[in-house]
Amino acid sequence: MKKARDYYDGFSLGYDRGRDRGYHALVDEIEAGLVEERGKGGRVLEAGCGTGLILGRIIGKCPAAIGADLSMGMLLRARERGLTVIQADVTALPFKDAAFDVTFSFKVLSHVESTDGALRELARVTRPGGYVLAEFYNRFSLRCLARAMKGPKKISSTSTDRELYTRYDRWSEIMGRVPHGCRLAGVRGIRIFTLHPSMLVLPLIGPLLRFLETRCCDGPLKRFAGFVVLILQRLDK
Repeated sequence: MKKARDYYDGFSLGYDRGRDRGYHALVDEIEAGLVEERGKGGRVLEAGCGTGLILGRIIGKCPAAIGADLSMGMLLRARERGLTVIQADVTALPFKDAAFDVTFSFKVLSHVESTDGALRELARVTRPGGYVLAEFYNRFSLRCLARAMKGPKKISSTSTDRELYTRYDRWSEIMGRVPHGCRLAGVRGIRIFTLHPSMLVLPLIGPLLRFLETRCCDGPLKRFAGFVVLILQRLDK
C-alpha cells in the first residue's frame, strides 16, 4: 500500500481527465447539490478537496468555501482554479472549534484508517446546528461488485488503484459511524443503478440512468448505493 499523499500526488496529473462529463459529473452534481442544500451562503469546508471539482461547483452558492487536502499535487490543480485551499490531514484539521456551518468529505473517509478520528475532527470544526456530510463506500452495491470484477486500473505511471487503503462497509457499519455530539439527520445514496460508468453515455440508457440516479438518491433504494452520505447535524453542547 502507498501513503495517501504519494498516491494522490501521482494521480493529480491526470485526475481531472474526463470528469467534466458523464458518470463523474453526475456524481459530483449530486454531491454538490447536497452541500448547497445545507450550506448555501454559509462558511463551508471540504476535507479531501482533491483538484477542487466539487469546491468549484459550490463556490457561487457558498462563497466562503475552503478546501483541505493532503496532496500538494491535488492542491496545485485546485489553486489553478482560483480556489482557497490548504494542505492538511482530515484527522488533524488546523481550524478552531465551530469554525464552519457545513463540513463535508466525499470519497475520502473510506481511504482513512482512523475514520472515527476524522469524523471527530469534522464535527469539532462544525458549529452547533451545522452539518457534517460524510460519505462512505457501501459493500452491498453494484459499484462494489463492479470493482471486485475488474482488475487494477493504472492511475499514474507508477501506481494502480489497488495500491491505496480502501474500505467497503456494510450498511449497519455505516449507520453506526455517527460521532458523539451529532445526530443522524438524513442519508443520501449515490450510484444505485449504474453498474459501469460507461453506461451513462449510451443513447437512451444514459438519460434513463441519470433520471433514476437523481430521483432515487433519497428514497429507500439508497441502501444499495455505491456511495452513502450520512447527513449529520452537530448538537449543542
